[in-house]
Amino acid sequence: MKRLDGKVAIVTGGARGIGRAICEAFVAAGAKVAVADLLLPEAQETALALGAQGMPVAVDVTDHASISRAVAEVEAAWGGVDILVNNAGIFNMASIAKITVEDYRRQYDVNVGGTIFAIQAVVPSMKKRGGGAIINFSSQAGRRGEPNITIYCSTKAAVISVTQSLALELADDNIRVNAIAPGVVDTPMWDIVDAQFAEYEKKPQGQKKREVGDAVPLGRMGDPKDIADPCVFLASDEARYITAQTLNVDGGNWMS
Repeated sequence: MKRLDGKVAIVTGGARGIGRAICEAFVAAGAKVAVADLLLPEAQETALALGAQGMPVAVDVTDHASISRAVAEVEAAWGGVDILVNNAGIFNMASIAKITVEDYRRQYDVNVGGTIFAIQAVVPSMKKRGGGAIINFSSQAGRRGEPNITIYCSTKAAVISVTQSLALELADDNIRVNAIAPGVVDTPMWDIVDAQFAEYEKKPQGQKKREVGDAVPLGRMGDPKDIADPCVFLASDEARYITAQTLNVDGGNWMS
C-alpha cells in the first residue's frame, strides 16, 4: 500500500517548478491530484503527464469565486478533498522608496489571501471526510528580514502565523495544518529572482544564483524534489501527530 492511497489532493501553483514536483510525488505515492493553476495550458500538460490520477483545474487564488469553482470541480470528479497544498506564490523586489500600493496588495492577495481562502474553501469537504492535511508554503524569507524584499518576507512570515492559528482552530476537526519553508530552490522562478537581484545589487545575471547555491551548508541549491518528498510526508499518516509546524527544507540555511 502506498502512503497516499485513496487520497485526493489539490496543489495550487501545480503546473511547474516545485508545484509540479509535488504533484508528481503525490501521484507516485498513490494520490489523485488536481493541478490547480492560473496557467491552465501548463496545468493541462502537467496533468496529462500524471495520467488518470491527475486533472487540470483553472484557479486564480486571488478570486474567491475561482477558488470555490476549483474545489467544486474536484469534489464533483473525485468526491472530496483530503489534502491541500498552498504552493501558489509570487515574488517581487523593491526598496522602500519604490514599494507601490499595487505590488503590496498583489503579493498579499496571492501569498497570504490565496492561502487563507483556499483553506476556507476546502475545510467543509475535509470535515465531511473526517479530516485532512493542509500544507502551506512559507520561505526562509519568512524566518528573517532581507533588504529590498520587505513585502515578500512579510507575506511569508504571515503564512507561518496563519499556519499556527488555523492548526489550532481546525485541530478538533482532525485537520492538520503545517508549512514548509524552502530555501533557495532551482526553479524557473529563481531565474526571475536572479534577474531582480542583478538589478538591485549591480551583479551580472547568474552571479547571485551561484552565490546563494554556494552559501548553502549542504553545498547546493535545492531541487524541487527535495521539497516534494517532505510534502508527501506531511500529507501522510506518518505525520499524524504533527500540526502547527513550519519545516525548514533549506539545506541548513536556517536553524530554528
